[in-house]
Amino acid sequence: MRATAAIALFSLAVASAHADELKPFEATYAWRWHGMTVAVSTLKLERQGDTWVYSSKSSPHGIGKVFAERPVQKSVMRLTDNGVQPLSYDADDGTQSTKKDAHVRFDWERGRATGVYEDNKVDLPLHPGIQDDASVQVALMVELLAGREPQKFELQYDNTVREGEYHREGEESIDTAVGKVDTIVYGAQKIGSPRITRFWCAPTRGYMPMRVEQRKGDDVQWTMELQSVKRE
Repeated sequence: MRATAAIALFSLAVASAHADELKPFEATYAWRWHGMTVAVSTLKLERQGDTWVYSSKSSPHGIGKVFAERPVQKSVMRLTDNGVQPLSYDADDGTQSTKKDAHVRFDWERGRATGVYEDNKVDLPLHPGIQDDASVQVALMVELLAGREPQKFELQYDNTVREGEYHREGEESIDTAVGKVDTIVYGAQKIGSPRITRFWCAPTRGYMPMRVEQRKGDDVQWTMELQSVKRE
């Protein structure tokens, strides 16, 4: 085969690999801590008109039932030529305390993010690329679907913006509840944080994470394992 033909075929294969688009889905994950399942989380991505809604809710399992938290979160966002643009973020840990709750609105016309995050007032200037705790997960999928290699992210946290980095760690075929799946492994780390969160993203499933793991040094703090998924 001529080199030019081989290059053309390779380019076509790459284009096909990224021809998918963001699609609604609902997935359940088992949260594991020290080898024990302590909660089951349901993550849902829905399209509502010209916006997208990404939500999650967690229910305790086993030893996890001793804890009072029943966390839920929801991010409303839209897709632009520059990627994901969050519009609102709400979180509630399910207790009477508001120390872990958040209610933030992103007004892109005024260029301000306002609200409350963990009992602290939020009033920040906006610029392209800022994400909330939930929209950043969708932003990773959108970047990969577009054939781009994400390298950094900016996360609204409290009344500040924290910068972090994405780094591709390689490829891995893993066993999941839905069978063996080929994945691309990405690590995410906030600047100055000792914790690294890894995502095993499946290209054949719109780069949905099949597994998520957080480590602090050599210590695995928690792992999320896919249990089921429905994707349009």
